[in-house]
Amino acid sequence: MTLQAFLFYLLATIAIGSALCMVTLRNMARSLFLFFVVLFAVAGLYIFALADFIAITQIMVYVGGVLVLLLFAFMLSNKTLLNELSAGTRHFVSLPAWQGLLISGTFLTLMIYAVTSLGRYEPSWIARAQEQATTIAVTDNTVEQLGIHLMTRFVLAFEVVSVMIMMALVGAAHLARKEPNR
Repeated sequence: MTLQAFLFYLLATIAIGSALCMVTLRNMARSLFLFFVVLFAVAGLYIFALADFIAITQIMVYVGGVLVLLLFAFMLSNKTLLNELSAGTRHFVSLPAWQGLLISGTFLTLMIYAVTSLGRYEPSWIARAQEQATTIAVTDNTVEQLGIHLMTRFVLAFEVVSVMIMMALVGAAHLARKEPNR
């Protein structure tokens, strides 16, 4: 099994496993954190599909905006949620801390391996781009090209993301509003 196949299956397993755990957990905060893992794993799968722009957009829009907005909405609107989360951290090292250490150590190992082996095992698509001289140079004006593509070729996707952000803002405002005391 090649490294690419292993990483693909690992990301797919993480995405599916986290999604299944996300929908079965009763704790909303933990489900939101698992949603964070699902979005990152799907972004990694987009990179394998050579859809780098969609992967970066997903990380910036969904992980950076919508998910953080949902997390703050739930944290601000539900005081019992904060009590449940603080009740689970009574010991110096608890089970969630071990899980965090395991995930952090795994990602650190993968990053060190990727940095050390990148020169030896260069992907074929990078070698082809270098042979055909289609690599992006530092002096290329990529921001201008990105703007042109965003407003012409990807305008539908841009508008769909805008509508989804607006729906998330309306939903977060609805969730975060305070109910009148009765």
